[in-house]
Amino acid sequence: MRIVMADQFFDSSEKPAPGGNLVELSVGEISQAIKQTLEGAFGRVRVRGEVGRPNYHGSGHLYFTLKDADAAMDAVAWRGTVGKLSLKLEEGMEVIATGRISSYPKSSRYQIVVETIELAGKGALLKLLEDRRKKLAAEGLFDADRKRDLPFLPDVIGVVTSPTGAVIRDILHRLDDRFPRHVMMWPVPVQGDGAAAKIATAINGFNALEPGGKVPRPDVLIVARGGGSLEDLWQFNEEVVVRAAAESDIPLISAVGHETDTTLIDYASDRRAPTPTAAAEMAVPVRVELLAQVIDDERRMIAASGRLLEDRRTRIEGLARGLPRPVELLEGAMQSLDNQTERLANGMSGQIERAGARLATATASLPHPREQIEKAATKLAHADGGLISGLRGLVRDRTARFEGLSPIERMTGGVTRSIANADAALKSSGQLLNSLSYERVLDRGFALVRDADGQPVMQAAATSAGETVSIHFSDGDVGASILDDGGAGGQKAKPKVAAKAEKAPKAASKPAAKPATKSVGSPAAGQGSLF
Repeated sequence: MRIVMADQFFDSSEKPAPGGNLVELSVGEISQAIKQTLEGAFGRVRVRGEVGRPNYHGSGHLYFTLKDADAAMDAVAWRGTVGKLSLKLEEGMEVIATGRISSYPKSSRYQIVVETIELAGKGALLKLLEDRRKKLAAEGLFDADRKRDLPFLPDVIGVVTSPTGAVIRDILHRLDDRFPRHVMMWPVPVQGDGAAAKIATAINGFNALEPGGKVPRPDVLIVARGGGSLEDLWQFNEEVVVRAAAESDIPLISAVGHETDTTLIDYASDRRAPTPTAAAEMAVPVRVELLAQVIDDERRMIAASGRLLEDRRTRIEGLARGLPRPVELLEGAMQSLDNQTERLANGMSGQIERAGARLATATASLPHPREQIEKAATKLAHADGGLISGLRGLVRDRTARFEGLSPIERMTGGVTRSIANADAALKSSGQLLNSLSYERVLDRGFALVRDADGQPVMQAAATSAGETVSIHFSDGDVGASILDDGGAGGQKAKPKVAAKAEKAPKAASKPAAKPATKSVGSPAAGQGSLF
């Protein structure tokens, strides 16, 4: 081991501090000296210890402690190294870390800068495997009720394995021998750093395919790898792979290693195959055996159908022997039909004869229509004679009563009837005259125009400017003067009511002449007689 002395890093020409012969150093200088001494003295080392307080920092770096029964030391793995580690550190895991010894001056603590990490021995791997198995089993990932049945004859088989190994060739060869199917392979590394994440991605990728899409979705998955040591198969023990297998909607067959190899994916899968070849045998049946089975089932079906028909024929023949002959059944029925027909004919004849006798008896008791007519004629003649006699008696009675009246009584009665008739006629004529009177027209808003002589003015041309006229309304008369000549054109005159016109009383009697009404101020042409 090469030891580097501290005085190699400092200038010996520096003067010692007063009162002594030691060189005065800063804290940073001594820390850097110790750091260089550690790195130069130890270089790369392999350290075995138990993992304590693993901390995957948000920056991507990994900080933890390596310890044993005697001591403990800090360890750090930078972000670029963490992504390459084959293990995810857990508390209590025994590992062997390879790296270089250095120090962290800010805390004056030495540490190992880790480059690679591996489990310390097979026993540690098995303990880690058992602890992980118990943890995932407690979550229910290995429960039997999660297992799904494999399809009898899948159309598409998805295979997750390495494209360069012999596994895929064995699977394809076995499928071709048993029942050729469409195979889709998702190539992944099955060993080394990052293999677990890619295997999980392949399982999830197959499940993400849409049924009926452009890329066919597999009906069953096979995750396969050849045999190897526990370390070689460790990728199939990682949680990310086990969880992807347990959450797969597509039935999954695990075929990792040989028959004696067991990984955690075997517990999470729907079916475990001891070898990749056995996985292909589980995925599809043997086509030749199926054809033989179909042929055998067809032969047995034909034989069973023949036996069934023969058994039914025998039973029908046995039942037929216990039945009477159809001719015998018809003979009795025909004889019964003849008997009933004869009885029906005889019964109908007797019924008709009895009905005829009853009809004859009833007819004999009825009178002849001629006799009924003669009786009715006799009654009519008697009624006619009585009516004539009654009318004659009434006439004689009325004549006798009239002749018994005096001339004055006869005259009074006639005058009374004449007056009543005349009064009724007068009332009728009065009602008719009242309905035809021009005053009813005035009640509807018309007016009657008269000249100074009281004669009705029939046309506008009959007036002259300055002429005085009177206008008769339904409730009285008013005076008016004509402003201008009506003219020969027949235009209506425009009378103006005098300022001092007085309301005249309504005429007590109707004028001798038939008056005509005229609408004052109306835009229409002159109106003729309304009677």
